[in-house]
Amino acid sequence: MSDAARPHYAGPLPLADALTAFSLVDADAPFTRDGPRADVEYRDLGLAKATGGKVGAKHIRAIKPFEKETGWHWHDMTGHFVFVLRGWISFRYEGVDGDVTARAGACLSQPAGVPHNVVGRADDLELIEINMPASFGVFDVAPTTEKAGA
Repeated sequence: MSDAARPHYAGPLPLADALTAFSLVDADAPFTRDGPRADVEYRDLGLAKATGGKVGAKHIRAIKPFEKETGWHWHDMTGHFVFVLRGWISFRYEGVDGDVTARAGACLSQPAGVPHNVVGRADDLELIEINMPASFGVFDVAPTTEKAGA
């Protein structure tokens, strides 16, 4: 038997002992503006509560045209993933040459903790963002020549 076919813990588990909580967020759950960017809105997908804060997930969609770059910043996450549902989004990352554009259907693993800058996006952007942990800080950093792509 391969290691992939072996369980990682003794199971199956009764619901009361599950490693994550049962959660269902309906498609009609409301979007809110309680996020860091004023040009998008956010819908919590319930993973923070289901995982005790280990994983967070939000459905994010544009509500206004993209007017300016976010500026260089980093998040104190251990994992940061983006799945683009509609439109496109472009980033610059410290240590990565040129712009990185993720289009509808793309899944991007952002390098956790690395400074980045959102430099463009479609006006109809929709994406799912998954982060570990669910709560994290966002910290601005000054751009360097390497970061600016020069």
